[in-house]
Order: sequence, then C-alpha cells, then structure tokens
Amino acid sequence: MDQALRNRMVVDNLPLVGYLVSEVWAKARHLSRDDLASAGALALITSADAFNAELGIPFGAFARRRIIGAFADEMRSIDWASRSTRRRIKETLAVQETLAAALGRTPHVDEIAAAMGVDRSVAAAGLADASRTVSTLDDTTAEYLVAETAMPEERILTAERVAYLRAAVDSLPVKMRYIVEQVYFGDRTVKELAEELGTTHSAVSQQRAEAIRLLRDGLATHYADVDDTGYVLQSRIAPANRSAYLARLAEQAMFGINTARRERVFEPGQAVS
Repeated sequence: MDQALRNRMVVDNLPLVGYLVSEVWAKARHLSRDDLASAGALALITSADAFNAELGIPFGAFARRRIIGAFADEMRSIDWASRSTRRRIKETLAVQETLAAALGRTPHVDEIAAAMGVDRSVAAAGLADASRTVSTLDDTTAEYLVAETAMPEERILTAERVAYLRAAVDSLPVKMRYIVEQVYFGDRTVKELAEELGTTHSAVSQQRAEAIRLLRDGLATHYADVDDTGYVLQSRIAPANRSAYLARLAEQAMFGINTARRERVFEPGQAVS
C-alpha cells in the first residue's frame, strides 16, 4: 500500500478512535482514558498496515474491530493476577467449596491447607487473593461493553445480546441476583455483603460463583447451535432448579429482546400507529 494512502487512512480515522474511547470510557470510568486512546491509536495504525482493500471490507469497519479488541485487551490487562496466582485461587476455592459441602459449614484455613497438602500460609494467601481478584465475569462484561459501541447497522443485534444478558441476571434466584447486582453493578465488596446479609464471606462467594455458573449455562444454552453437544452445564444446583431458571430466562429474554427491537424501530418521539 502506498505510504501516503496509509497515512491518510490513519489521520482520517482518528476521530473514530476518539468516538470509541468516549463510548467505552462513559460506561467504564475506572479505566484510563489516556491508556484507551493510546491502545486505540496503536490499533488504528496496525489496522492500516494490515488492511487489504481487495477483501471488500470498508477500512472503518476493519479498524473498528481491531480498536475494540485493543480496548478489551486493555480492560483485561488491569487484572493483577498472574496465571499461577489464578491457578492457586481456583484450586483453593475448589477445595473450600468441596469441604463446605461435606462439612455443612465454612471450613477453616487449616482444614483447607490440610486438604490441599500445603502450608497454612499458602491456603491463606489463596483465599486472600480470591477476595481481590478480578472475576471471570469481567471477560463477559468487556465483550458486552465494547459491543455497545456498534455501528448503526449492528445495533439491533447488539441490543438483543445486551437484553439477553440483562435477562440472565434478572432471572437468577433472588439472593444470587442481589449479590451479582451489588458486586458487579453496585461496586460493593463480598465482605460488605456478608456483613449486611449476616452470613460469611465464603457463603457469599459461593453464591456469587454459582450465579456465574448459572449465567454461563443460560448464555451457552441460548447461543449454542441446535446440534451443539460440546457444552457441559456448569451450575451445581438441583436440575429442577436449573431448569426453572432456564425457563424464566427464556421468558424474560423474549420480552427484553422484543422491547429492544421496538426501541430500535420506533425512535424516541416517533409516533406509534
């Protein structure tokens, strides 16, 4: 590609970076606007280098996907936990949940350490890390957050996906829904919720973890292909309760998606005949 053409494409599309930065930052103000702009500008430049006009895709659409991908990477990069730390957290919480189910109570740190075959300090560190790590829901949040910056022709599909995610949360059992809403939308800590609900940190964490598994089951069930048998349901509640959740979700989602479609067809202020 001619260098002058490449440079002009970058300059002409800089406003696109600014637009997308503003859209994402308005919904996630904990992110650094400067870091987003830097990541977006770099993605725009690499898009210009990789662009192939023969594919028939407009450069703006091609660059936009790469810029949004860079934003998602930036959001995930704020997670402080390394892979080894995450593995330790996962192992510690798995043992904790297993012991809690077997004992009928929250296990002590010494009991967790004994079951894992590690020193008490290692188990304690795993529990401490679990209380501050970025949740696996953040990947889903990033995906739906950047999806909301879709171009006009993509917004109907985007609105339906967001409506389904909201329906998945609204359909959770009352206590799980409250915990998810407070933690992920109310910016509250598990410790604060445990004190409010008069229960333990572990009990709230277990409810949150089961809520995430239910959300995954709901999303996977909806978006899976008809003949897709690769996904294994992850939630651990009774099958009848899970079926009831999926049924509620299907009903809520249909209402939410139909509402989103109507909102796209009839813009604010437009008369409905």
